[in-house]
Parts: sequence; C-alpha cells; structure tokens
Amino acid sequence: MIDLSVKDLVKSFDADTNLLDGVSFDIQAGERVGLLGRNGAGKTTLFKILTGELDYNTGEVRFAPGRKVGLISQIPHYPAGYTVEDVLRTAFRELANIQSKMRRLEEQMAAQPDKALLAEYDALSTRFQTGGGYETDMQTDKICNGLGIPAAQRQQDFDSLSGGEKTRVNLARLLLEKTDILLLDEPTNHLDMHAVEWLEGYIEKFRGTVLTISHDRYFLDRVVTRIIELHDGKAEFYSGNYSFYVQEKQARFDLQLKQYEKEQAKLGQLGFTLERMKGWGINNRTLYRRAMSIQHRMDRIEKTEKPKTEKTMRARFAERDFFGDEVLSVKGLGKAFDGRTLFHDVDLQVAGGERIALLGDNGTGKTTFLKVLLGEEAGAGKIKFGPTVKWAYLPQIIHFEHPERTLLDTMLYEKNCTVQTARDRLGAYLFEGEDVFKTVSSLSGGEQSRLRLCMLMDDEINFLILDEPTNHLDIDSREWIEEAVEAFDGTLLFVSHDRYFINRFDTRVWELAEGTINDYPMGFAQYRTGKAEEKKPAP
Repeated sequence: MIDLSVKDLVKSFDADTNLLDGVSFDIQAGERVGLLGRNGAGKTTLFKILTGELDYNTGEVRFAPGRKVGLISQIPHYPAGYTVEDVLRTAFRELANIQSKMRRLEEQMAAQPDKALLAEYDALSTRFQTGGGYETDMQTDKICNGLGIPAAQRQQDFDSLSGGEKTRVNLARLLLEKTDILLLDEPTNHLDMHAVEWLEGYIEKFRGTVLTISHDRYFLDRVVTRIIELHDGKAEFYSGNYSFYVQEKQARFDLQLKQYEKEQAKLGQLGFTLERMKGWGINNRTLYRRAMSIQHRMDRIEKTEKPKTEKTMRARFAERDFFGDEVLSVKGLGKAFDGRTLFHDVDLQVAGGERIALLGDNGTGKTTFLKVLLGEEAGAGKIKFGPTVKWAYLPQIIHFEHPERTLLDTMLYEKNCTVQTARDRLGAYLFEGEDVFKTVSSLSGGEQSRLRLCMLMDDEINFLILDEPTNHLDIDSREWIEEAVEAFDGTLLFVSHDRYFINRFDTRVWELAEGTINDYPMGFAQYRTGKAEEKKPAP
C-alpha cells in the first residue's frame, strides 16, 4: 500500500526559478526513507507542503486515507503556564476525551443503571484499552528516559526551555502520539549520542512509515532503507542507506562522464569528417549528400549532459611548527556552577599530534571544560600550554562583534589584508561573487561557521579546538570541513556528537561523566566496543 504519493510537484518563490520542478515519488507503507539535498535544495519546503503549511503551484500530494501524519519541524504554541508534562500529555488528547466520557457514564450508571449506557461504556472501555490508555504513564517515562528528558524538567514551564530542549520535548510528544507516518526534520540536531542511538532503535522497531531529513550520516546508515535526493529541482532515487547512496552516486557520475566523453569523441570524429566532406562536396553532389548524411547522423546521436562536479573548498590551515613534546598539561582542574560540580580533580596531558574527542551527554559540561582550558571561564587547578603552542578555537555558538558588516569588510577589518587577498580567502570557502557583499547577520548558522573557520584557518596555529564543528551544516559542508581538518597536521581537541566525524579523526577519547574525565587511549570504534562490553550483564 502507498502511504504517500507525490506527482509532478512544482513550487516556486519567484517567476524565474522553480525550487521544486516536477518532483514525483511514492513511499510504501512501512518504508524508512531519507530525504537528502544541499541546503536550499527544497527539503524543508517539501515537508511544509506535505503538512499543508505551504501551498504549491502545480502537482498532486496524496496520503493514504485514515493515516495520521506527524511533523516536528516547527514548535507549536502552547497556552501560558503549560509545563513540559502538559505538552507531553497533549499526545493523549483522544484517550483523555474517552476517559472523560467513561467517568461521566460511570456517574450516570451509579445513579440509574441502564443497558444502553453499559453498552456504550463497554465500547469506550475497549477503545481506551486498545489505544493504550492504561500504559500512558509507562510510555511517557520510557520515551522521556530515552530522549534524556529528566523528571525535574517535566515540571518546568515549556516556555522556559531553550530551543533545543523544546525540540526534544516535541519529538517526545510526536513519538507518544503514535502517528502512522513520521516526518522528521533533523531529529538528531539537539540530541546527545545516547539519545540519538535510542531514537535509532525506536525507529527500527516502529511499524509505520518514516520520511526524514538528516545530515547525520550514521543515523541515515542505521535507519533508512532508501534515499531520495533533491537536486536541481528534481528527485533522484537510491535503493539503500547512506553508504550505498555515496557509492552509487559516484558510480552514476563515472558512468555518465564516460558516456559523455565517448559521445564527444564520436561527435568530434564525425564533425571533422563532415567539414572535409563539405569542402570536397562544393562541386560534387555525391560528396555533399554524404556530408548531409553525416550531419543527420550527428543530430540523431543522443546527447548526454556533462555531469557537474560540485564546487569544493580550496582551504588548508596555516600551520605553525611545534617544538617539544607537551602541548597541554592539566592538574587538579575543577569547575562548579550554581552549587553543582561539573568536573573535579582532572589530570591530563596532551602530546603533539594527538586527536582527542571529548564526549559526554548534554549538560555534563563539555563546552565549559573547553572554556576553562582556554581561560574564558575561571576554574580550579593548573593549566599549562607548551611554549610554542598557538591555539585556535571554533565555538559551538558563533559570535561576530559587528554582524552588520559585509563578509568582505569583516575580513578586511579583522585580518588586516588587501581586498584581493580577502576575496581569495573567501572564495576558497565558496563565498564568491556578490556573496562577499552580504552582511554577516544575513548568513545561516552553517554559513557563519564556515566564515569563522575561514578566518581561523588563516592564522598560524598548531592546536585546533572545535566545539560541535559540524552543527547546522549540510553533508557537503561537513565533508569540506573534514577535508580541511584531515590536512591539518597539528593537535586536535574537539567536542562532537557527529559519529562520522569522531570516527574519522579521533585517536583518543576523553569521556566526561559523573564529574570526572575518563581517558581512553584508543579510537572511537574501539571505545564503543569497550563501552558495549561494560553494559553486558554479568554471566
């Protein structure tokens, strides 16, 4: 059975360009599909069309009759004073209405027993039980525990939460609603690694249909079984997970390029013969007819479009030589905040060339730890950098002192360089042409990260510190940053929940948990294997 059918969908925001230009696809009941495409390709626009939030120019969108659709791309407004628990309980409105009717019938039957009332009560009771009415508390606790929503937070006003916390609560509400079709727009963005892995397990067991936008490559590998990519307004299809998509996309590119080159060689050969025949056939009708025959043959050859290669960043860190063995030494480091100890008595040493992933659940203090290391926040203990160490820090939340400036002016003022040098550096990070005259405030979060990274990479450094460097970036942008980091030969310390990024770079893991940092001198894959063994029950 087809749960969702999209036929010849066209959507434009101006008269010149169609963002979606004849998109068509079907999704079968129970399928788990990943929707990919670069930022601006139309993924979120398509989701808004599917939920009726946006209209479209032409085409058709149909859901199977009676199927319930859920979407978390926007945070609904709730009445003032609504707690997190109240928001979660909105998932059970239908069950609450049934229970309310049952209580009224109980009062009526207590006053005057009646067979009709009893029959109505039995029918409602059956609906309440089959709908999970007696399991709502257990289900709420299970999903909140899985997504890392603590009991104390459930009593807070929903309006007091951060944007990430609100998104997490709304994801929990959506899962509790038991919808038939889940539309998930970047569901892992505000989840730590444990919560992401829990969500992956939940979706694997989910019996309904899932269509998800995600830049989390591990998540896509584990969850989806088919990929739809939006590219130049069209939909392209790949029958597998993300890893299959990467290989198949490259194979299609290679085949198309080979076919294009073969056709061009054939056309070149025929064109050369054609010109000769035309020259010879000026006074010879037989040769002229042969020339026309060659021309018709060339016209009949099916022309393969030359495959386009995506623009890539031409960037490397400007590196500074490192002399000595020790990059960083930490002794007795500690930090308390509002009476809560984030970490204490931390002793660590970092040698040159190490690549360290700082892992831990949300709220454990990873960003605070980095800020204490760099002197941005006070803390107990001693911190010593090597004498030739020069570090650079990319924070999770990017801040510019003058967001009203253009990208070009920002480079000129902060890097004290010529206009040509500034444009060359910006161009290496795909800020080209008129883009350099945009104001910094008009950039997306991912573009601001890219601009800040552009400025960092110009400094001569040998110790790079990154806090969630791939947040808000599409997959292409993540791969660009990975290539730049790959080319960096210095020491690397980073916080990330992006398992692809972690697995590619780390040679050592610092795990921040329960107020201390556990040091694992191993890569991410070995670390995960060891943690899984720890969780196994004793025989």
